[in-house]
Formats: sequence, C-alpha cells, structure tokens
Amino acid sequence: MSDLKLRDHLRNEIETLKKAGLYKRERRIESPQGATIQVNGRLVVNFCANNYLGLANHPEIVEAAHEGLRRWGYGLSSVRFICGTQDLHKELETKVARFFGKEDAILYISCFDANGGLFEPLLGEDDAVLSDELNHASIIDGVRLCKAKRFRYKHGDMADLQRQLEEAKGCRFRMIFTDSVFSMDGDVAKLADICELADKYDAIVAIDDCHGTGHLGEHGRGGAELLGVLDRVDIITSTLGKTAGGASGGFTTGRAEMVDWLRNRSRPYLFSNSVPPSLAFAALKALELIDGGKDLRERLGKNTRKMRACLEAAGLTVKAGPTPILPVMLGDAALATRMAERLLEHGIYCIGFSYPVVPQGQARIRLQVSAAHSDEQIEKAIQAFASVGKELGVVK
Repeated sequence: MSDLKLRDHLRNEIETLKKAGLYKRERRIESPQGATIQVNGRLVVNFCANNYLGLANHPEIVEAAHEGLRRWGYGLSSVRFICGTQDLHKELETKVARFFGKEDAILYISCFDANGGLFEPLLGEDDAVLSDELNHASIIDGVRLCKAKRFRYKHGDMADLQRQLEEAKGCRFRMIFTDSVFSMDGDVAKLADICELADKYDAIVAIDDCHGTGHLGEHGRGGAELLGVLDRVDIITSTLGKTAGGASGGFTTGRAEMVDWLRNRSRPYLFSNSVPPSLAFAALKALELIDGGKDLRERLGKNTRKMRACLEAAGLTVKAGPTPILPVMLGDAALATRMAERLLEHGIYCIGFSYPVVPQGQARIRLQVSAAHSDEQIEKAIQAFASVGKELGVVK
C-alpha cells in the first residue's frame, strides 16, 4: 500500500504545480536541432538551445560521428579503467588539455558527472570550498558529497568572498568554485577579482565553463580567456554538449597530478561507461571547428547585440551581461509560461523559467542567441516579443 500512498501524494503535488503554473511540459521536437526546428508539424525559430555557434547539426560533425561509429564501434560496454579506454579517448583528452593550456584532462559522460566527481576525491574535512550562491545544481550536488567545510558567498560579491576566505584561513586547502557564465542570468563571474583573492589567501580557483567554452574569448577558450585569466584558473570543468556540437560528454582539465588522482578516485568516472566512440570522434571535429571559428564568434556577437538592443528598445527588461544568454525578466511564473506559449504561436520557440530553476519572483524567458540565426529570424523574434508583450501587458 505504501506505493499507492506515494502515488496519491505525487498526484496531489503535480496538480499543485499545474494550478500554480509551474508544471514543466516537454515539447516534442520533430527535426534535428538548429536555428529552426519543427514542433507540432510547423517550423519555428529556436531561441532556447545551447547551440551558440550553430554546430549542433554541422555536417562535418555529423560525418565525424558516422566515421567514429564505423571505425570505433557503437559502445564499449565498460568503464574506462577496466576495458573502456580507446586511443580515441586519450587523443580527445590531450586535445582538451591543450585547448585550455592545461597539463591533462579527464572525460566524463557529462559535466554534471565531472562536477559530481570533483570535490570528494580532492577535499576532506580539513579543507574548505567557497561557492557562489548561484552556482549550477551539479556543483551544489558535488559539494554536498565531500566532507569539506562549505562557504556560500553572495553572487558576485567579492567582499563577501573575502570575508569567508578570512573565516576559512585555518583550513588546509581552500577551493573557490564558480560558474564562469551563469546560465540563467547570462552574466560572467568576476574571475580577475577571484584570482586576486585566491593569490592573497593561497586558494585554488576552479570554474565550470559550460556556457562559455567555444564561443567566449578571442579563441573560444571561454570565460577565463575573455577576462584574461586562463593561466590563473587551476581547474576547469566543462561540456561537449553545448557549443561543442551539442551532444553529450564532459571533462575536467588542470594539473596532471590532479587528473591522475581523479582517474583513481572519482566515482562517476570509475563507475560510468566510457564516452561513446562516435561522440568522442565528433568532439575532436567540433574542437577543430571552434579553433577556426572566429567568423562564427563574430556573427554570434553581432546577433546578440542586435537582439538585446531591440528588445530593450521595445520596452522589455533584459538582464545585463556580455553573453548570448538574454533573460527577459517577467517576475510572475504563470505570465512567463503564458508568454512562451503565445510566442510559440508566433513561430518563436522559447521557454518560461520559474522556481525552482530560478528564485521565487524572478520568472523569465531566457533567450539564447546563435551564430546560426539569420537577420530575418532575429527580426521575427523581436517583432513577436513586442507584439506579445503588448498583448499581455508586459510593455506599453
């Protein structure tokens, strides 16, 4: 009977979510990922994928995945240290490390696993981890798994971080960990200031660069390159599942000894199957395209500036930031859901975000601009936002 009681409890909870306008329905995409996608039998312009350079369905990456499948097989049916490491995995790890100017790298099936497997092997009860309060859920979960003392500093507040570093002075190791780009807000961590504080307090600097890798910085090395501190960041976790082709896979890169220790002690690495060969081979091609992707990054910047300027000119409130993540702030969760539904009717695919993904009272529609968006698609989105915004009373 206990399972029936649980079922009834969950039914009531789900109904409560629906009444509050917080229930999350998954829309079905009937096409490959791209600047336009097919939903409910019609083509719509997509503004909510992490496809910043437009590589998710790039023909060279698709062909590389096919070639990886032909040459290396479908899967390895094993974890890395038993029977799951191919030359292909070592080649990709070497290329990732070189990409960021680090000594070595270790692959995971996702960056969620990379973050989940980072803290517990490296930090013990004599250590401290200092984490930005808006860090990604995977960072929060990873920190929970370790025995280190936990300090959560106010978002981007360097005075608060310094105060907590003072409090953690007696710890053996102090690790400052932050998202480089905050995915729901589009802002970038104050990495130069963090590095200065780390030098002063002899702390390790580690970042999750999932939403920066590939498109931020002159060469696409992410938030740390953008802010000129790539050589001062000790540990970087990131993903192959966003700008770098949009499939799956994550990694951690840094000093060789740290990576070697993770190979021996990081549980998501030790107990999860290897990254499939086709994904690894495609990722090599994606990194190659990113290396030569200056034109794409310039196009992305142009699209982002145009989108932001026109949305603000239409009377919408867009959170400030240098990235192609544009949060249109609405406040009310039900309003965000309704606006997203009406925008879809206008041919614009986007999602309303509300608690618990973002704080209470800060519901929004998060737009993610891509280099693949055409001028016409950008203009269509701007017109739709202006029209729906007036209809729903968001703008005058």
